[in-house]
Amino acid sequence: MSLPEQQQQLPPQDLPPLEPPSLGPGLGPPAVNSGDASPDEGLMEDLTVENKALEQLAQGLLSHYLPDLERSKQALQELTQNQVVLLDTLEQEISKFKECHSILDINALFTEAKYYHNKLVNIRKEMLMLHEKTSKLKKRALKLQQKRQKEELEREQQREKEFEREKQLTAKPARRT
Repeated sequence: MSLPEQQQQLPPQDLPPLEPPSLGPGLGPPAVNSGDASPDEGLMEDLTVENKALEQLAQGLLSHYLPDLERSKQALQELTQNQVVLLDTLEQEISKFKECHSILDINALFTEAKYYHNKLVNIRKEMLMLHEKTSKLKKRALKLQQKRQKEELEREQQREKEFEREKQLTAKPARRT
């Protein structure tokens, strides 16, 4: 509701017509006195009337603006409370975001750990496979070595037999008796 609408809705104030304030003795309009009254009595009456008028003006001004000010004060208090609630909510959301961020970091670490674990498993499999191959190669090398040795032994034996045979086949001079 705007200010002109509020002014139209407020009841009219029962205020006396405004009188110009007195500017002090001898400075304002001359006071109307009866011939037998003292000049101080007129000033006292003017001051009481003036005080009443000021009081009524102040009350009228307060009654006109005070409800709006009270509503504004209440609205500001509600806004302040809402702001506090929003700040608390924002802090909670920030902490949740930080938790999510740390969870993402943890997830990244787990993903990296899984990657390296798989890498280690593959290396282990490869090492086992290489161990099996080297074992087979060692056995094969041993068999080949034994086979060569056996063949060499057989060749040596064959040479010795041939040598013996040649020795037996060579002519021997006869002995003289």
